[in-house]
Amino acid sequence: MPCKLAITSMSLGRCYAGHNLETKLDAAQKYGYKGIELFFEDLADVAEELSGMKPSPIGLPKWLQIAAATQIYRMCQQRGIEILCLQPFSHYDGLLDRDEHKRRLEQLEFWFRLANELRTDIIQIPASFLPAPQVSEDLEVIVADLRKVADMGLRANPPIRFAYESLCWSTRVDTWERCWEVVQLVDRPNFGMCLDTFNIAGRIYADPAVASGCTKNAEQAVSESIARLVTQVDVKKVFYVQVVDAERLDAPLVPGHPFYNAEQPARMSWSRNCRLFYGEHDRGGYLPIKEIASAFFHGLGFVGWVSLELFNRRMADLGPEVPEELARRGAASWAKLRKDMGLVEKPKHRVERVFASL
Repeated sequence: MPCKLAITSMSLGRCYAGHNLETKLDAAQKYGYKGIELFFEDLADVAEELSGMKPSPIGLPKWLQIAAATQIYRMCQQRGIEILCLQPFSHYDGLLDRDEHKRRLEQLEFWFRLANELRTDIIQIPASFLPAPQVSEDLEVIVADLRKVADMGLRANPPIRFAYESLCWSTRVDTWERCWEVVQLVDRPNFGMCLDTFNIAGRIYADPAVASGCTKNAEQAVSESIARLVTQVDVKKVFYVQVVDAERLDAPLVPGHPFYNAEQPARMSWSRNCRLFYGEHDRGGYLPIKEIASAFFHGLGFVGWVSLELFNRRMADLGPEVPEELARRGAASWAKLRKDMGLVEKPKHRVERVFASL
């Protein structure tokens, strides 16, 4: 399987800003995307459009969500777009509130039904970023929780896979190393990981809360991390990768900064506002994405889905031009990434037959 381009559905504009999924899929098709990571927010938006309902405090009815999933699959099929995964199944691993843990498992069972309707076999689980008092420090608890979902996925018909991802602001699992440790301990064939250039660099290279925008010994940290990545990770456990950059801020993200949110870690607020597509140095991109991506494609030898999971304040702008603009920028980024990584497929050698004249 060659590398194929995907994008997260909300990365083409937020539905609450008026950017509906159909418009975003049209933009994705126009600019050559082959797949999407379906953000649950967009599924809920389609469900609301189908019924004219607004979600109640207990959420949208299950039958309506199923109808939305069926509709989304049709919309994607009409445009030649695959649904890579349904995401994010958030705030599950390590929950100290075990009643909530049980409720999340019940929700997951229903997500299996949604995944079936969407014709995808992957559900993405980001490592929890709930406040520390709500998340266990015991790695054995986190692993047991994730082993539980993996076993549920194995029993499902058809089976479901899980892509676990460490976020650079996650509470307990905030590095790829820790994520890989969890994947190994879960030890199930359907439980793997999503490697994200932003979340790797955002944890060990970037620090948006300081003037330089970088951690101490940032370059060395990245070099050493890459060396570990290519020697330790089994590429078969990498279900897909995400490749994006982020902008260097003009001032530290501390109280008084326009992006500051007292309820969020600085890296989370930065992520929500400032991610960029690969190669957008003119917009302030500064992370060592080329080096990390090279570790994915050359060090690990990864082939498969490459998704552009962008979060940026532009996604929430109301202008109707937003989905096409973001799709176009992402496509330009993909072209640059393919060139820089040598992912451009070489034309097959043509053997011409020469027939002697009779």
